[in-house]
Formats: sequence, structure tokens, C-alpha cells
Amino acid sequence: KPAETRAQVEKIARATAELIGLGRDLRDDEITLLEGWAGDESGIPVQSTIDAIRLTGELEGVILDPVYEGKSMAGLIDLVRTGEIPRDSHVLFAHLGGQPALNAYSGVF
Repeated sequence: KPAETRAQVEKIARATAELIGLGRDLRDDEITLLEGWAGDESGIPVQSTIDAIRLTGELEGVILDPVYEGKSMAGLIDLVRTGEIPRDSHVLFAHLGGQPALNAYSGVF
């Protein structure tokens, strides 16, 4: 649900800012939750999720899970492809783990 997801994203973003030494708290307007890449149900990967997992694995050797990181990466890839995020931007993608969840989706891969 968007409100619950936003609360979790805010918590993670603020903790990450502290860990990387940002030196200040993030403002609410610096944290954006975009909808559109998660699919209809949590835990059910859509095609863009599967494509993002494969592309990221092939190009970067990074293993993403199909529940959170795969869906987030699908959104990031789409935002770059459409130009909403310029190709020359510096982007920090916070990978939170989740690789063990990939085992539950072995039939998809």
C-alpha cells in the first residue's frame, strides 16, 4: 500500500543518508514514491520486473529479488529510458539485499 511503502522508504532513505554521511536530515520533498512498476500484488513479479532482474544481472552482475529491488530497478530503468532521469545523472540505487527471496521464484528464472 502506498502509505505503508512511503513510511518504509522514508525510514530507509533517512538511515542511508546518515550512513553515507550526508550531514543533514532529508526533507520530505526529497523523498518521492512513484507508483506504476509494482504490479497488482506484492510478491508477484510482472514482466518489467523480470526484465530488470535479467538486465541488471547481465550488465552489472548484481542479483536483484523480484519482490522489492527488481520492481524498483524496473522503475529506474524506465525513468532513464524515458528521459525523466537524464542518462548522465548520478543515481544511488540502495540495494537492501533480498537475494535469498530469488530462490522462491526459481520457476520464473
